[in-house]
Amino acid sequence: MPPNRTVSSMAEAMDYEAEVGLPLVIRPAYTLGGTGGGIANTPDEFRSIVDSGLSASPISQVLLERSLVGWKEIEYEVIRDGADNCITVCNMENLDPMGAHTGDSIVVAPSQTLTDKEYQMLRTASLKIIRGLGIEGGCNIQLASRPHPDAYYVIEVNPRVSRSSALASKATGYPIARVSAKIAVGKRLDEIPNEVTGTTGAAFEPALDYCVVKIPRWPFDKFPNGDRHITTQMKATGEVMAIDRSFEAALQKAVRSLEQGNSGVARNERKNWRKAVAGFIAAVPNDLRLWAVAAALRRGATRTELVAQTSIDPWFIAALERIVDQERRLLGNPLTPAVLWTSKRLGFSDSAIATLSGLLPEQVRQLRLQHGIKPVFKMVDTCAAEFEARTPYYYSAYDTENEAPPLEGPKAVVLGSGPIRIGQGIEFDYCSVHAAWALSEAGVASIMINSNPETVSTDFDTSDRLYFEPLDEEAIRDILDNETIDDKPPASLVQFGGQTAINLSQSLAAVGLPILGSSAEAIDIASDRQRFERFLDNLGIPQPPGATVASIAQALTVAQRIDYPVVVRPSYVLGGRAMEIVGNATELIRYLTIATEVTPERQVLVDHYIEGRECEVDAICDGETVLIPGIMEHVERAGVHSGDSMAIYPGLNLTEGEVDTLVEYTTRIGLALGIRGLMNIQFVLQETTVYVLEVNPRGSRTIPFISKVTGVPVAKLATRVMLGATLQELGYSGGLWPKQRLVGIKAPVFSMSKLSGVDWYMGPEMKSTGEVMGVDRNFAAALTKALQAASINLSPGMGVLLSISDQTKADSLSLIQGLAAANCQLYATEGTAAMINAMGLPVTTSSPDVLDVINDGTVGAVVNTLSGDTSVMEDGFYIRRAAVERRIPCFTSLDTARAAMESMLSGLDNYNILTTEEYLNTPGP
Repeated sequence: MPPNRTVSSMAEAMDYEAEVGLPLVIRPAYTLGGTGGGIANTPDEFRSIVDSGLSASPISQVLLERSLVGWKEIEYEVIRDGADNCITVCNMENLDPMGAHTGDSIVVAPSQTLTDKEYQMLRTASLKIIRGLGIEGGCNIQLASRPHPDAYYVIEVNPRVSRSSALASKATGYPIARVSAKIAVGKRLDEIPNEVTGTTGAAFEPALDYCVVKIPRWPFDKFPNGDRHITTQMKATGEVMAIDRSFEAALQKAVRSLEQGNSGVARNERKNWRKAVAGFIAAVPNDLRLWAVAAALRRGATRTELVAQTSIDPWFIAALERIVDQERRLLGNPLTPAVLWTSKRLGFSDSAIATLSGLLPEQVRQLRLQHGIKPVFKMVDTCAAEFEARTPYYYSAYDTENEAPPLEGPKAVVLGSGPIRIGQGIEFDYCSVHAAWALSEAGVASIMINSNPETVSTDFDTSDRLYFEPLDEEAIRDILDNETIDDKPPASLVQFGGQTAINLSQSLAAVGLPILGSSAEAIDIASDRQRFERFLDNLGIPQPPGATVASIAQALTVAQRIDYPVVVRPSYVLGGRAMEIVGNATELIRYLTIATEVTPERQVLVDHYIEGRECEVDAICDGETVLIPGIMEHVERAGVHSGDSMAIYPGLNLTEGEVDTLVEYTTRIGLALGIRGLMNIQFVLQETTVYVLEVNPRGSRTIPFISKVTGVPVAKLATRVMLGATLQELGYSGGLWPKQRLVGIKAPVFSMSKLSGVDWYMGPEMKSTGEVMGVDRNFAAALTKALQAASINLSPGMGVLLSISDQTKADSLSLIQGLAAANCQLYATEGTAAMINAMGLPVTTSSPDVLDVINDGTVGAVVNTLSGDTSVMEDGFYIRRAAVERRIPCFTSLDTARAAMESMLSGLDNYNILTTEEYLNTPGP
C-alpha cells in the first residue's frame, strides 16, 4: 500500500502532514462511498477534510496516505472457498485515473490497456491477498498501477460484496453473492453450479468476448450550482451498464442509458465550448469530462495533449477519436449503407445519425431496415461461447448470428426504470420485479428491459428473459421486433418503470405497438397539464386555480389573476423537476428565464399555491372498480415535494368526511380516465375543500411502502388487472381497504453532505436520495423508529440552533416550548433570540458567529426556516451547509422539526420489536 498513517485527532494528522507533505488522501474509517474523505492539496483543504473525516467516521479515525492521482485504477473481483480454491471473477479498469472514487468513475470490463504481464502481476497479487486474509467468499481489491516502470500499490480491500461486485456479476454472468452464500455454509467452488449458465460450475473462471462499460449517474441535473468536481468522496446516485462487441459501441450505448437527453457521445456538448474551455474541463475530473474530451478532439486537440491534461490512457482517447472521426464522415458524406453500418457498429444511435445527417430518426430507422441493417442479440454466457449455455440474458450488437429467437407463447415486456436518480429510485425496481413475477405466475413469459446493474430486475432469475439495453425508443422497438411472431409484437407494461417507462408510452403508441393496461391517451391526459386541467373541470373536481402558459407575458398575466404565491412546473416531469414556489413577478421572470425555458413547445403550468395539508393515495382500477389500499397523510404541509415528506399510514388526522371525499374523487378519476392498473393521486386539503394536485397514471414511489403496511400486493394486483382480470375475480372489492392496526411512517433520507455548494432546503423539487420506514402500533413509536433510521432524531438536553423566518415565527412557538421542556439548550440568531426571550425562555444569541456553535459541536441540531427574501435565504444557506457537513439534523420544515420534538418528548424507547407479518396479522392493543 502507499505510505500511510491512521490518526484519531487533528494534532496527529498535522504531525503526519508536516512529516510527509502534501498532497495527501484522507479516508475515514468505516464509511461507504468515501464519505467525509477527499484529496488535500493545500493546508486549508487538509484541515477541512480531516475535520470532516473524523466527524464522518463512527470511530473518529481517518487514514492518511500518499496521493497517487494520475495512476491507473484497476479492480479485481476474486472469490475463495474454505478449501483455498480461488478464482478471479472479473477485472475492471477505470477510464478515469486515480483521484476519482471508483463509484464516480467510468469503468470498463475487462481491462483494455493492461499488458498480459501487468494483468498477471495484478491478478497474482489479488489472489495472494484474498488467501493471506483468509477470506471465504467474494472480495473486491482496488489497485493503482503505473506502467513505466512496472509498479503498483494496493489501495483497498473490501472483504465483502460491494457495488463493484454487483457490476462484475452482471458483466460476467457469474452470481458472486449467490456463490458467496453457498461458500459461507461450507460448499467448495467445484461443488457449486453456476445457475446463470446451467452448464458451467462456480470454479470456472469467466471469459468475456464482449466489452462492458459502466457510467455513473450524477444528480447535477437537480443541482446545477453544486460543485461538479469528482474526487474520492462519491457523489453519484446510481449507474448504468452497457454491453457490446467494442468499447466504442458499449460506451455510446451507456451514454444513451443515462437518460439525460444524450443519444451518444456524438455532438452532445455544451454551447460555446472553445478548445481552451473544453481542455480545461477535461483536465479536471467532473461529470462533464467525457463530453469535454470529445469536444476538445473536435476542436483540434491532439491525443498527446489530452493524455497530458487528463492522465487518461491513450487507448481510450484513441477510441474517442474514432467516434469523432465517424461524426465527420456523417456530416460530410451521403448516408450510404456502408457509412450507416460502420456508424451502428461504433454505437451511433438513430437519433445521433439523424442529427449529423440532417434527417429524422424515423427516416434513419427505415433506411437501415431497408438495407437489412438491424441488431442481433447475443447471450451473456460467461464462457465466450466455449460451451453451450442456457441463460436468459442478452445484449444487442450489430453483428451476425442472432442468439435470441423470439419466445413462444403468451409473453409481455416490462419496461424498467433505468439508473437510480433523485425522483426515481429503487421503488420502481420493486414494482418492475413484482410485475415480472406476477406475469410468470399468470402463465405469461416476462421479458425485462433495463440498464441498471444495481437492481434486482437485472438479476438472471427475476424474469423469463432479460435484455440489458437502454430504455429509449430505438432499443425498445428493436427488442419488440426481435420478439415479434407472425406480425404480433408482445405488449409492453409501462406503469412500473417510473417516468422513464411512462414517457415511452407515447412513442410506442405512435407507431402502433401495444401497451398493457391504461391507454396512451389516458396516460397523456393525466400527464399533460393542460389536458388534465380540462379533465378535472369536466368532472367538477376542485383543483388549485391556474393555467398553462407558453410565454413569460402569459405567465405574468395568469399569476396576477390567481394571486401570488404560485407554483410553476413543466409537464411530464418526475421528482418535481424544475418545480418552484415563487412569490412575486421578479421571481417568476427569473424562473422562466433561468430555471426552465417556456415556449409553445415546452409549456409551463402556473398554479396558485395552497398551503394546506397534503395527502396521497395509490389505487388500482380495473375499469369498473377502484381499490384504494390506504390513504397516506404527509407530516409536512403542501409545498414540500411528496418524495421529501414524511408520510403516515393511515391518515390519523383526517375526518370521516375528508376520507369519504378522497375515496370518491379517486374512484371518479380512475373510472373517468379509464385507468387499467395503477394510479397515484396527490391532494391538498384546505379548510373544507379537497383539491387535486396531480394524478400519476403509473406506479409511484409509495407502492412498496403502502404494500408493506397494508398487506395488499399492489404491483401484483395491478399486473393481473392489466392482463384482463377484475379485482372481484382476484378477491378484492372497491373502495378503501380496511385500516390495519398499525401505524407506518415513511421518512426521506438525504445525501447532501457529499454535494458541496448545494442548498438542500425542502421545497417542491425533490432532493432526497432514499427513504426509511418505521412501523409500530402507534404514531409515537413508529415515528421514533423512522427518525432514528433517518438519523434525524433529537435527544433531551442537546443543543439546538434556531433561525426562524418572520413568516413562520408564530407557527414555531409550540416547537420552541417543546424543546425547552426537554431541557434542550437553545441557541438562536438575533431576531429569533428576541422572540424566545419574549417567551420567557433562556436562549443564547449566536449572531454574528452563528456557524461557530455548529462547527465546534455545541449544537446537535438546527432548525432553519426560509422566507421569500432571496438575501435572507442566502444567509441561511451557510447555516444549512454547515449543519450538513457536520452531519447533524437540519430541519427546514417546522412540521418535520415538530414531529421530531414530539417523538423526543414521548421517549426514545417506547417502541415494539415485531416482524411486519406480526404487525399485520396479530391484533393490536
